[in-house]
Amino acid sequence: MIIVIIIPLCTLLLLDMKRGEVDIETLERPINVFNHETNQLMVMDLEEYIVGVVAAEMPASFELEALKAQAIAARTYAYKRVLEPDQRVKEFHPQAHIVTNPSVSQAWVSPEDLKKKWGLWEYRKYKNKIEKAVKETKGLIITYQGQLIDPVYHASCGGGKTEDSGEVWKYSYPYLTSVQCTQHQDRHIHDTKTIPYKNIDAALGSNLEAIPVSSLKGQTANYIRVLEATRAGRIKTINIGGQILSGQEVRTKLGLKSTWFKWQINEDSITFTTRGYGHAVGMCQYGANDLAAQGKTFTEILKHYYQGVEIEEI
Repeated sequence: MIIVIIIPLCTLLLLDMKRGEVDIETLERPINVFNHETNQLMVMDLEEYIVGVVAAEMPASFELEALKAQAIAARTYAYKRVLEPDQRVKEFHPQAHIVTNPSVSQAWVSPEDLKKKWGLWEYRKYKNKIEKAVKETKGLIITYQGQLIDPVYHASCGGGKTEDSGEVWKYSYPYLTSVQCTQHQDRHIHDTKTIPYKNIDAALGSNLEAIPVSSLKGQTANYIRVLEATRAGRIKTINIGGQILSGQEVRTKLGLKSTWFKWQINEDSITFTTRGYGHAVGMCQYGANDLAAQGKTFTEILKHYYQGVEIEEI
C-alpha cells in the first residue's frame, strides 16, 4: 500500500504543475484518444499510443536513437495534454485528452493501416524497431525547470538553423531557441508549387490578378516583397498584392511546405520554391536522424534542439 501511494505522489512532485492540483491517479489512467477519421474515442495504454505516434510522425527507417528522441517528445506532449487539457481537443470529444488530427495534436496511425502501408514483412520489422524505441525510453519525459515543455517538432528545417519560437508564434520559450542544424539533404530540401493568381487572391485577399503581368515582372515591381525576415533567414512578414501577412499565414493559406521560400512570376501564376518542411521550431526530425547517424544519443539530440532541458523519468 505504501508503494502504491508514494510512486504517484513523487510523480506529481517532480512535475510541479502550477496550473491547479492534479488527481494522483491521473497519470495512471489510460489516455483517451479521439480518432478523427473513425469518429471514435479510443481508450489506450499510453505506451501503445506512443508507438502509433512515432510510426506516423517519423520514418521507421530512421536511426534508433532518433526514433527514441521522437518517442520521448511524443510522450511529453501526451502527458502535457492529460495534465493541461487543450480546448480544441474537447471540441472533438469532451472526454478526449488528445486527437489524431495532426493539425490539433499529434498524428497517429493504427496497426491495421501500418500493415497496408508497409506490407506484412516490413510491418513486423519496423513495428519491432519502433516498439524497441518506445520500450527503451518508457516513462521518460522532457522538462524545463521542473515543468513539462511543449515539445514541438517538424520534418525538416531545410538544412540550416531551426527557428526561435517567438519569431514564428506569439510567445518565446527559452528552450525553443534557434540552433544550428545539420546540412541534411532530404526529400523536403526543395519543393515547388505553382498557384494561379486567382487562387492566391482568394486565399490571401490580395489583388494580383488585377495587376498586369508586365507590372508584376517589372524591374521596380514591389507587389510582392519581404518586409521582415527571421534571424534564421525565413520570411517573417511579407506584402503580397497589398496584403501584409506573416510568413506562417502565407504558408498555411497557400499550402506551402515552409516559410523559407522564393517565387517566380509567370503569365497567370506564381511558382513558389520552398526549402524544408514545417514551422522549423524545436526538433528537426531529419536533423535528429543525422545526429543519430553521427553517434549522438537520444539525450544529446533532445538537449540540442530543446535548450536547457532535462530528460526525467515519471
